[in-house]
Amino acid sequence: MGNIRPEMPASIREIVGVYHADGGVMGELRYVLGKARGTAHCALCDITHSTVRRKAAWDDACRTFPHPIRLVHLNERSPEEEAACTLGTPTVLVSFADGTYRAVMGPDDLELDGSVSGFFDALDRAVSRILSSHEGLGAPGVSAG
Repeated sequence: MGNIRPEMPASIREIVGVYHADGGVMGELRYVLGKARGTAHCALCDITHSTVRRKAAWDDACRTFPHPIRLVHLNERSPEEEAACTLGTPTVLVSFADGTYRAVMGPDDLELDGSVSGFFDALDRAVSRILSSHEGLGAPGVSAG
């Protein structure tokens, strides 16, 4: 498990979106079948993807957002990313230059009816709050080590 940091570092390395689904052929197939049956749901998937492929609006917004965004599935998370998923999944983590992570958006925050612009508005507010406060949001940051 990681170390707890009382203060938030100011330098953001990247934003990490964590899907509520496993990656790979079997994970994707399970999710698609579950979604069709109404037994699987991932609000982040609805934001980033249309029925068949990634949304062009998502790619466009990522290109103009001031921090890089990386998306991972549950089975692709690092141990530090997994530990930082304190709000559940899907979730959005901020990764800081010192190796710590902070969960800034959880499942309820991502229920945006698949809106890419709604996501980036909410993410911008969450990042602004972190950068303007030494206390940040949610649980304390988690770091490797």
